[in-house]
Order: sequence, then structure tokens, then C-alpha cells
Amino acid sequence: MAKKLKVAVLFGGRSGEHAVSLVSAASIMQAMDRERYEIVPVGITEEGRWLCGGDPLRALQEKQVPGGCFFASIVTDPPAPGIMLWDDAGRSRGFQRLDVVFPVLHGTYGEDGTVQGLLELAGLPYVGAGVLASATGMDKAVMKILFQAVGLPVPAFLYFNDSDWRSEAEEIAGEIEKKLLYPCFVKPANAGSSVGISKVTSREMLFRGIDTALRYDHKVIVEANVQGREIECSVLGNEEPIVSVPGEIIPGAEFYDYRAKYIDNCARLLIPAALPADVVERLQDYAIRAFQAVECSGLARIDFFYEEKIGRIYVNEINTLPGFTEISMYPKLWAASGIPFGMLIDKLIEFALERHRRRQRLVTRWETPPEGAE
Repeated sequence: MAKKLKVAVLFGGRSGEHAVSLVSAASIMQAMDRERYEIVPVGITEEGRWLCGGDPLRALQEKQVPGGCFFASIVTDPPAPGIMLWDDAGRSRGFQRLDVVFPVLHGTYGEDGTVQGLLELAGLPYVGAGVLASATGMDKAVMKILFQAVGLPVPAFLYFNDSDWRSEAEEIAGEIEKKLLYPCFVKPANAGSSVGISKVTSREMLFRGIDTALRYDHKVIVEANVQGREIECSVLGNEEPIVSVPGEIIPGAEFYDYRAKYIDNCARLLIPAALPADVVERLQDYAIRAFQAVECSGLARIDFFYEEKIGRIYVNEINTLPGFTEISMYPKLWAASGIPFGMLIDKLIEFALERHRRRQRLVTRWETPPEGAE
């Protein structure tokens, strides 16, 4: 019998999406093939402490620390990658060698390249995008600049940081009103799951929305309102990614915010979306181009607006670590495209190992150039 892969499923974290991460992780661990994988749950508290052993998921759900678990940390030792455990008295509780990590960390300190950098230093294969794609995919302003650079259409936007806002609030508000008009959307530049987003229709609401966004990030992006259908495509792979059928979100609220997604669950998902064949082809082409624009790998969900009357498509954003809950679009789109949940997890782990093997072939120290090389 083949040796099982030790897969650390990493969840929780210091993020406004902490609770979403727990639900995603539970779905993934339930669907993983116990004949192929030895699952090592690793939870991160809202304060950033790592837990392993026992039941970290339950400990985080019940906000009990350590809750029968040990404290843990990744060991940055590429020849022997793994995780060290100790108890609350500081006594060592052993070392757990790992084969691959499945990060299920939505938002800051998990989806933004920080954990990915740690795993690179540790020499551990991990599911999903690398440092560059994670960081640029998390920052909505940088992401849109990259999309524009490769010719992808994006809605009009402006961005600024907290110091700009403190010193030039009236000037920035005037520019927003002139270039974007009301209504518009105010968002933290680095956040996901619609955390901190406001739809604003007046200057008073604009100021309140910016104050809310600045609670989650030091940079704010303001986007023009697009009256279009909300379409999403899932992407899977490394160098030769494939794309799913498109799906459509029918928001049950005024817009698809955090409450509509995860609390009220009032949105409807139409899979596949009812779209003409040529529109589907354009959406899928844009999805692959967006994936490659940020040098993504493993997985991503690409979100679009489609203005049906004039046939215009806008790329709204890329999500490099989309949700894996029961209501999440990413796995639902692949299920409709012929890849069920369990198989999807297998493929993501395979792509993680493939990407790691490719990176391992790179030279990381100076060597004498081959004879004849310049």
C-alpha cells in the first residue's frame, strides 16, 4: 500500500475572514480521501497563535486556547520540513514531519503572500498561489493595474492610503465624485469576502465608507458602479490552467456583501450561467489571462461584471484562495464542469507537489558557469 501523504490543513488566522476559513477547512477535511492522506489539522487563532494536535478546529470554533491542543510552529528546515509542538508550559511535545500544506486562510496573513513566504522558507510544498500572485491578487489596486497592463478591461477606480486621506480628504472626495460618480463602492484594498465594503450614494456615506474600509487596511480602493450581471469562473492548474463553466450570482441583498454571502445566505447561484456561447468563450479567455497576469498557480476564482445590453465584460478581481464552503462558487463550478469536490482536492495537492518539484530544480547558490557560457 502506498504511503499516505501527510497534509497539514491550515485554517483560521488573523483576518476578518477567520470564521469563513473554519467552515472552508471543515469542508475540505471532510472530503479528503483518508486512504491517500493523513490529515494534520493546524489552526491559527485570531491572535496568531498556531495550534496542532487534539482538535484545533473545535478549539477555534469554541474560542478555547489551547483547548486540548499543543502550540505549534513551522520549522524552517528544508531538508526536514515539518511542525514543532509544545505545551503551554513550554515543554516540547515533539515534531510532526509534513509532506504538503493546504492553506485555507482567507484574507490577510494567509492569502496575501505572508504564509506562502514562510512555507517557501520551510521548503514545504503548498496548495495554491505563490508569494507574488498571492500578494498582488490580494491588493485590489495592484491587481487591477496588472490587468490593465495586459489589456484586460476593468471598471474605473481610484485608490489612496490612510495618510493621503488624512491630509487630502476633501480633494480625494472631489476626485471620486468627478471621475466615478455616485453610487460607487468603497473597499479595503487588501481584504476579501466583501469585508469592509460599502456602497455609497453621497459624500456623507463616502466618508463613513472610507472610515470603515480603513479599519481593515491602510489602503482604500473606490470603484465605479457597474450595472451588470455578476459572473464567476474557476481556474485550476499551473503552467497550463483550465477554466470552468461560468456561474452567475443573483444577490439577495443590494449587493453581494459579507452578510449576503455567509450570514443570511440569501444569494442564488446559477450554474452554468445562461450566456451566449461567444460570451462564455470571452469570459473563459479573460479568466485564463487574469490568472496568468498575476502569475498564479494552483487555483483561483475570477469575478466579472457583464453588461448584457451592450455586451461588455469587465474583470472585477481574482481571488487566489477562494472559499471552499458548501455554498462557495469555486468547488460548485468545478462540480458542474466534471470535477467533483474530492477529485478537486486531489488535483490541487498534485499541482502543489508539481510546482514544488519545479522550484526545487532551481539553483539557489552561485555555481561556475558551464564551459562556453557567458
